[in-house]
Amino acid sequence: MANKDYYGILGVRRDASADEIKRAYRKLAREYHPDVNPDPAAQEKFKDINAAYEVLSDPAKREIVDLGGDPLAPGGGAPGPGAGGPFVGFQDIMDAFFGTSAARGPRPRVRPGADAILRLELDLQETAFGVETPITVDTAVLCTTCSGAGTAPGTHPTTCDVCGGRGEVQSVQRTFLGQVVSARPCAACQGYGTIIPHPCQTCGGDGRVRTRRTLTVKIPAGVEDGMRIRLAQQGEVGPGGGPPGDLYVEIHERPHDVYSRKGDDLHCRVTVPMTAAALGTRLTIKTLDGEENVDVKAGTQPGATLRIRAKGVPHLRGAGRGDLFVHLDVRTPTKLDPEQERILREFARSRGEEVAELSKQGGFFSRMRDAFNGHA
Repeated sequence: MANKDYYGILGVRRDASADEIKRAYRKLAREYHPDVNPDPAAQEKFKDINAAYEVLSDPAKREIVDLGGDPLAPGGGAPGPGAGGPFVGFQDIMDAFFGTSAARGPRPRVRPGADAILRLELDLQETAFGVETPITVDTAVLCTTCSGAGTAPGTHPTTCDVCGGRGEVQSVQRTFLGQVVSARPCAACQGYGTIIPHPCQTCGGDGRVRTRRTLTVKIPAGVEDGMRIRLAQQGEVGPGGGPPGDLYVEIHERPHDVYSRKGDDLHCRVTVPMTAAALGTRLTIKTLDGEENVDVKAGTQPGATLRIRAKGVPHLRGAGRGDLFVHLDVRTPTKLDPEQERILREFARSRGEEVAELSKQGGFFSRMRDAFNGHA
């Protein structure tokens, strides 16, 4: 079976720096994290991303990959004779000629923790004016029994007898260049150089445990749907009690019954009777701050928009607020009693707008045609 392309999974070059690998991992982890993307395919992708970061962030495992092996494969994945073609790593060739071996040292047990993402649903009122709200986070925290050491109380890690504390063992390969000495992580201690003979019973030697905890997050006024708020060092505690990652709170704004939001502006629709649009009226609009009176001028046409300044959402950066736009729908009556119809016809005659049957000669369509022909 072909080895996994860990560089391709993270989308980085083979000569990528440690910082580039970390940035690529964080970007992909936020996109495919199960809390954000529940798609089963995304969950499998998330597992591959974690595996790729575990390998490429560890210098010893990364070198195995560069030599054509797979450190996560059964048996350690160290490349055997002929792995990756007839050639071996450049450093191994130098070792064969000069009898030296680069000292990589044991891998650290203490490593930084991963970032975490939490989805938070808020109402329009909360995103507009801000809110302090408790959130529940299920993450890895420092084991209080061993304080991150991973050892049972009163015990300490011991030096690995197999590698002598180096975290790696050397092997000799015969090639057309002669004997080549290569190094790989020690299977007895997994490259740490030490062994924990008596692991902590609480965390099993990992130095951290999973728990559910409650935090209070302050949401600033003016946040929008999809924005993320970073809580530094509130994410996963790293293996061995390493420094925690960050927690990102992703805002999801619930749809409002009345208002729709575009940036910092709010929009709503109000229906007014035909007579009110013709004669003018005063409307009472319920804004985010309370009730606001707005005048509808006489002769207002369907589709007109009224603007109420500074009654939208506060700007996230800087002072001021957006506006509230009231879109008017003019309602025409669908049923008239005889008296109402008589009054309306008299009104039409007084304005020279006699109502004619559309099918009659010289009716509405004829007048429209004459108007276009310049005879009206």
